[in-house]
Amino acid sequence: MELTKEKADEAYTAIEVAKATGKIKKGVNEVTKILERGQAKLVVIASDANPKEITLHLPVIGKEKGIPVVIVPSKEELGAAAGLAVSTVAVAIVDAGDANITIVTE
Repeated sequence: MELTKEKADEAYTAIEVAKATGKIKKGVNEVTKILERGQAKLVVIASDANPKEITLHLPVIGKEKGIPVVIVPSKEELGAAAGLAVSTVAVAIVDAGDANITIVTE
C-alpha cells in the first residue's frame, strides 16, 4: 500500500530505530531472501525504483507469507533511513528492536 507523507515519515523513522536497536536488511536481494524465509516483520519499498520490475515480486511474496509491505515515495530517503550513503529501493525490518512498526501498517 502506498503511504501518505506522514505514514512514510513514520516508516523511515521505524527503519532508523530498528537499525539502531534491532536488525534490518537492505537491497532487493537481501529483502527477497528474508521475505521468502518469512523472517521479516515489515518490508518497505520505494515507489521510484527504476526499473519498477525489480520490486514487483516483493508485495506478492509478502502477501503469501502474511508480512506487511508498504510503499514510500523516495529511494533516497529510504537509503538514508537505512544508514546508507546511497539510495536503496527495499528494506526489511527483521527485528524491530524499539521501533513501533504497527503505526506504519495501520
